[in-house]
Amino acid sequence: MRKIINIVISIVILLSALFIGKYIIDSQKKIVPKSDLIVQKVFVDTVLNKTLPVVITANGNLVALKKVELYAEVQGVLQSTGKLFREGQRYKAGEALLKLDASEFYASVQSQKSSFYNLIASVMPDLILDYPQFSGKWQTYLSNFDIDKSVPKLPEITSEQERLFLAGRNVISTFYNVKNLEERLSKYILRAPFSGILTETLVTEGTLVRSGQKMGEFIDPGVYELGVSVNKSFAEFLKIGEVVKLHNINKTQVFEGKVVRINPRVDLNSQTIKVYISVAGETLKEGLYLEASIKGEDIENVIEVPRSLLRDDKQLFVVRDSILDLMEVTPVYFGDQRVIIKGVPDGTKIISKSIPGAYAGMLVQILAE
Repeated sequence: MRKIINIVISIVILLSALFIGKYIIDSQKKIVPKSDLIVQKVFVDTVLNKTLPVVITANGNLVALKKVELYAEVQGVLQSTGKLFREGQRYKAGEALLKLDASEFYASVQSQKSSFYNLIASVMPDLILDYPQFSGKWQTYLSNFDIDKSVPKLPEITSEQERLFLAGRNVISTFYNVKNLEERLSKYILRAPFSGILTETLVTEGTLVRSGQKMGEFIDPGVYELGVSVNKSFAEFLKIGEVVKLHNINKTQVFEGKVVRINPRVDLNSQTIKVYISVAGETLKEGLYLEASIKGEDIENVIEVPRSLLRDDKQLFVVRDSILDLMEVTPVYFGDQRVIIKGVPDGTKIISKSIPGAYAGMLVQILAE
């Protein structure tokens, strides 16, 4: 009986151990969730190749097309011309900008003119006796001579004898000496070469101005030039006469300019070329910062996409049978925000918006915009 009881107890213990073990094993099993197939939703554009212009953006500061720096060629005290020599003062073409005190030099010129008159008068008796055929025109010249006016041009010398006679009496050399003094006297008054405005003044009335001293700067505010640096690789797209759109930094003002010059020399440091744009406008000012959109030559069979869609500067994501794929493309022109590319056949569906984590082979679903 005791053996039977022991066997029963052993069986019960064994069965209990089996049940407990199974319960523990079952409780440790992890339920693996069934994975769903992820489909990325995308926006696409259908490619249609067309002819597009290359629009090159650049910027720079305006410089007056007509601009002169005013320097003194003679020495003297600056005098008033009726207008204050100050920045912002306007002058018409030919109007006196500056006037230096020339009283001492003027007296010297008058003295030389008087000496020249006396010289001609002294040779007239010999000229009448030796060469009476030439005396008439020289007598007329002497009669019309006015010391208060510019020395008139010498009568035409028609004979070698006449020339030798006058040269021997120093008439010709004295005439040119006097004309040289008159030319120097004219430099005491500096006149406006064109209608414009003073943008810089370094002297004031009463200042002693020395020869070679800079006195100011004078510009024509009607026409300006914008010099911009453009990458040398874009040189083939530029041409003289092309209309250019210009705008200020805030894009509140728009102007129209024209490409007037292209410097073919490439800057060694920046590898750029200089393009000059002519522009006019009442609101323009020298030094104003402008951005230019230069339209270059047209390129056929290309498309334009955002630069963010281009991968490694040579690949583009396309959709083929609901699967993403990478296509090799040829970039033609890189702008600030967009890029012109060729090599994409018409009808190809390309991604129109960037997809985070996109890769070739990704399953996608096309959405309408």
